[in-house]
Amino acid sequence: MRVYLVAGELSGDILGAGLMRAISARHPEAEFRGIGGPRMAAEGLHSLYPLETLSVMGLVEVIRHLPRLISVRRHLRRDALAWQPDIMVGIDAPDFNLGLERQLREAGITTAHYVSPSVWAWRQGRVKGIARSVDAMLTFLPFEAAFYARHQVPVAFVGHPLADELPLVNDRAGARAELGLDADAQVLALLPGSRASEIRFLGETFFDAAERLCREREELQVIVPAATPERRTQLNAMLDEYPALAGRLLLVDGRSWQVMEAADVVLLASGTAALEAMLCHRAMLVAYRMAPATYWLARRLVKTEWISLPNLIARETLVPELIQEAASAEAIAVGLGGLLDDIEARAALEARFAAMHAELRRDASRRACEAIEALVAGETLPPSVRADNPVGHRRPGQSEPDQEQR
Repeated sequence: MRVYLVAGELSGDILGAGLMRAISARHPEAEFRGIGGPRMAAEGLHSLYPLETLSVMGLVEVIRHLPRLISVRRHLRRDALAWQPDIMVGIDAPDFNLGLERQLREAGITTAHYVSPSVWAWRQGRVKGIARSVDAMLTFLPFEAAFYARHQVPVAFVGHPLADELPLVNDRAGARAELGLDADAQVLALLPGSRASEIRFLGETFFDAAERLCREREELQVIVPAATPERRTQLNAMLDEYPALAGRLLLVDGRSWQVMEAADVVLLASGTAALEAMLCHRAMLVAYRMAPATYWLARRLVKTEWISLPNLIARETLVPELIQEAASAEAIAVGLGGLLDDIEARAALEARFAAMHAELRRDASRRACEAIEALVAGETLPPSVRADNPVGHRRPGQSEPDQEQR
């Protein structure tokens, strides 16, 4: 089997690597080509560009990079048509990948998209273009699958790979010991983002809020995972302006899951990190800022009540969200202080997140592989992943799923 894969950021690299492992387990001679990061390369991907080539944040910022992105997409189209894969799978990066998928599908190559764009939240008319671009959409969440099914787009609900990877029972004390944190201290984790632009918009505000809390709480320890060496350099340069955090803040390389597991409360930017914090069963506050022009456009286009995945999955406000002007250091510090002080509320939220985690734990990489196999063979999607009866979402009167379904 030849599989063409295009991922656009760190989260896509993780997802792509898991999918590649599942495919290779069933097809040992499988070949992989496209764009990915170090995890996908370790699984055998021949990557034509660095992972960050497609990592452009925001609606307005894309315009500046558009000529380069168009050139990259043209090159990938030519390369894929010459290589003739059995299937092309775009992993997230929908603005880039859906266009490439459509071009390849029109040329006769089977295509799938892994990670649904937020079409249910804004610009729902895009679903018509998606239907022309993909032979199937592979979704993480059941409400996403239901949306595509209503619009007659072939869809597979596979669960979330991160839910499979993160344990249902976590070890806060063990994580603290490995990170060198005080077992009895209050611990705040800061995750201002994995992109340079996110840290530029959020880093100073996050550090300012942490500094305020450290002045009020002598026992508070702060820990920050740097997603890449470049982000560590960027964060270190900012920390020079916050002497009050000296000796109170620990900057570590990667290990974001362990950092969140060690924490009492997490402050983060919206995105995959919010889902990861939920799967670590940690109380959190989401704060997000973007370029003013991007925010102006987003306010007029986005039709959903929430931006963070825990709230979207639960369909209620479990996680406080502070957006744009509301995301001031003072407001963030007040919100975090309330979470740190309310131990009972944190415990209830951790239990709720553990239950949500269990619902998303479906062996997603294997189910995605099964869907891809069916598409390559020209067959209908297997019952285990079809959206008409998502695993774990029982109809009234339906019996408990058996162990294989779990």
